[in-house]
Amino acid sequence: MGNIRSTMMTTPLLVPAMLERAGRIFPTGAVVSRLADRSLHRTTYRDVYRRAKALAEGLQSLGLRRGDRVGTLMWNHYAHLEAYFGIPMAGGVLHTLNLRLAPADIAYIVNHAKDRFLIVDDVLLPLLAKFRGEVKLDRVIVVGIGKEPVPAGDIAYEDFLAKASGELAPLVADENEPVSMCYTSGTTGRPKGVVYSHRAIVLHTLATALVDGTGIGHRDTAMPVVPMFHVNAWGIPFTATMIGSNLVMPGPFLDAESLLDLLDRERVTFTAGVPTLWLGVVQKLKEFPNRWTFAPNLRIISGGAAAPESMYRDLESFGVRCFQGWGMTETTPVGSTTLIKRSMPEADVSGDARYQVLTKQGLPLPFIDIRIVNDTGEAPWDGVATGELQLRGPWVAAGYHDNQEGDDKWTADGWFATGDVATVDAEGYIQITDRAKDLIKSGGEWISSVALEGALMDHPAVKEAAVIAIAHPKWQERPLAAVVLKPGATATPTDLNEHLRPRFATWSLPDAYVFIAEIPKTSVGKFQKTKLREMYKDWDWDKAGPRVV
Repeated sequence: MGNIRSTMMTTPLLVPAMLERAGRIFPTGAVVSRLADRSLHRTTYRDVYRRAKALAEGLQSLGLRRGDRVGTLMWNHYAHLEAYFGIPMAGGVLHTLNLRLAPADIAYIVNHAKDRFLIVDDVLLPLLAKFRGEVKLDRVIVVGIGKEPVPAGDIAYEDFLAKASGELAPLVADENEPVSMCYTSGTTGRPKGVVYSHRAIVLHTLATALVDGTGIGHRDTAMPVVPMFHVNAWGIPFTATMIGSNLVMPGPFLDAESLLDLLDRERVTFTAGVPTLWLGVVQKLKEFPNRWTFAPNLRIISGGAAAPESMYRDLESFGVRCFQGWGMTETTPVGSTTLIKRSMPEADVSGDARYQVLTKQGLPLPFIDIRIVNDTGEAPWDGVATGELQLRGPWVAAGYHDNQEGDDKWTADGWFATGDVATVDAEGYIQITDRAKDLIKSGGEWISSVALEGALMDHPAVKEAAVIAIAHPKWQERPLAAVVLKPGATATPTDLNEHLRPRFATWSLPDAYVFIAEIPKTSVGKFQKTKLREMYKDWDWDKAGPRVV
């Protein structure tokens, strides 16, 4: 049998092919966007395809070279979808910027990525102004979703597209070339960039489109509530486009009432976001149980943080099926989804067994290998042995972009060490049991306790500070800071948050402070956060008062 050779074609897997397919096979597929004035903008895949090519041609006319990074500072809407494909069509690398980060962090990321161009929503120009002097951009292109004036020297998006001739040469590229990049939240140091290849995104898209992935089909109407600036909206814009489903984009309006209005009016059948959003939706549904009706087979994928069992039960009581997805920036990002195996018939119906499965992080997608590693080596899949969750696969990163600190998250034998403590049961279900390095996860976003502690101890009145996560009824977790003041010094929570404000996004500031005589320490002098958590496990947010900002 030696010397036999494959007779298969080696057509490269390229991201633009997804939109080309949608534009030709599903040209009338709808793309609906809510703009800054709350009006609904309606277009089709045919027009998105045409306009993405015009964007690519325009970027090339500005001098974009293969591999140049193009930043996007945008909400979820039609123009951002055009950028998702137009930038790769031009040979550039799509770099989504998290608009919820502090301006200094955004500036660092823009500079580290070496973005040459930026596409920005006009309603986000005030945010851009806060860090524009700290970055070097060749040109800025402004999308008019709020009818704000375009600054002198910048380019109006619609005028930019109108100048295209329509003669864009098809992209010729290797599937392993970079096509997109996202940065981590910088929870254990500076944010780190993950660069995705065409191949990784296409394979990730194919896997998530499976019935046991997200299950999105061309008859669906998908609404990615998770921001397109956050790990590519979990890949949903790529999946929905490739498969030809209708797309609904909520723009900057992510409150429960606005989302429910869109779910109802546009007959959405698939949506995705963090538990905080769905908890708000449940509350609003209970308040107005007859105000909204949903399309049959509406499914929600919840991710970014663990959700309480009650959320799944409440949503099902309104006829909505909810399941969980798990992943990281380094996994493009979906690594697992929660489905109920046919070998578990007792969990196929409503009941305790069902929700015990739904609250786990689920089964790894095809081609994602997982293992649990602890001090004794690789742990068995028995649902009891705990250790660090490690994984590998064709859409798992092998390193960080231009990382000067070393890629210590990868093992010697090539596995990615997630930093999450987990178990895997005999059926293959992953369950995250703890978070490494005392990270705080609030509303789907990570907050670094270590970074907050260091900044607090920079305050002249502070001797020591430790920050821990406290369970919160809306945000899952919020930071509580335990502070030891220097002898004779005084400081209020407002003083300390004002001290932190220039260095952190507002949502990451501590919601509560306790002033204590001494922070518990381990035998080697480290802060004993387990003791602090025990001390404040019964924290009552209602009695604690309003947020301190």
